[in-house]
Amino acid sequence: MQGSVNSIETFGLVDGPGIRTVVFLNGCNLRCKYCHNPEMWCMQKNNMTVDELVEKIIRNKPYFRRNNGGVTFSGGEPLLQIDFLIEVCKKLKEENIHIAVDTSGNGLGKYDELFKYVDLVLLDIKHVNQEGYKEITGGNINKSLEFINELNKTSIPVWIRQVVVPGIMDNNEYLNDLKQFIKTIKNVERIDFLPYHKLGSEKYDKLGIINPYKDMPEMDKQKCNLLYEKFTKLYNA
Repeated sequence: MQGSVNSIETFGLVDGPGIRTVVFLNGCNLRCKYCHNPEMWCMQKNNMTVDELVEKIIRNKPYFRRNNGGVTFSGGEPLLQIDFLIEVCKKLKEENIHIAVDTSGNGLGKYDELFKYVDLVLLDIKHVNQEGYKEITGGNINKSLEFINELNKTSIPVWIRQVVVPGIMDNNEYLNDLKQFIKTIKNVERIDFLPYHKLGSEKYDKLGIINPYKDMPEMDKQKCNLLYEKFTKLYNA
C-alpha cells in the first residue's frame, strides 16, 4: 500500500507533546479561506509505501524517548488517506511510538479502527454552526460532527485548535457558541487559539489560486491572547 506524502518535518515542537516528526499528507476536501497549505488540497501521486514511511519515522525514535515525543499526522486532511494511515499507525504502535492526528474530522470513516492506535487528537475547529462552517470551508459541518461522535466513544485525549479570524471569531457571541460546542466534546485537555496570519499567502499566487482572504488583516496576537484569557474564564465558569 502506498500513500501521498507531501513532506516530513522533523523536530516539530507545536503539534503535540515533546519533539515530534510531523507527516503532512496530501488531499483535503475543504477549502478553508484561511488555509496556509493550499498546495496540499489535491491528492498527488502516491510516493511512499507504508514501510518506507514507518522506517523514516522510526529513525527519530531516540528523540521521542528522551522528550516524550512522537509522530503527528497532519495535512491536508490525513483522514482522507485512512487505509494508509491505519496501516502506518498499526506498525508504529508496535514500536511503542506516541501517535497524534491533526484533523478537522472531515474524513472517510473507519475511525473506530484508527482510534485503536491513536494517542492524541488535535481537533481543528473551523466554525461552530452550519452556516459559518459552510462560509469558511465550503463544506458541511455534519462530517466533523460525525467524527466527534465517534471520538466521544473513546478515551483519547483531545487538544482543540481554533484559528481566530478578525471580524468572525473575535466577538462575545462566537466565544459563547464556541464554549457550548467544545462542551459537547469529551476528554478535552487543552484549547489553543491560533491568530490568523498570512504566512502562506504567496503560495496562492504561485499556484494561480484566488486568495479569498487577500485583504483580510492578520489577527493581532496581543488581542488574540486577551480573547483567549476571556474565553478561558468563560469556559471554566
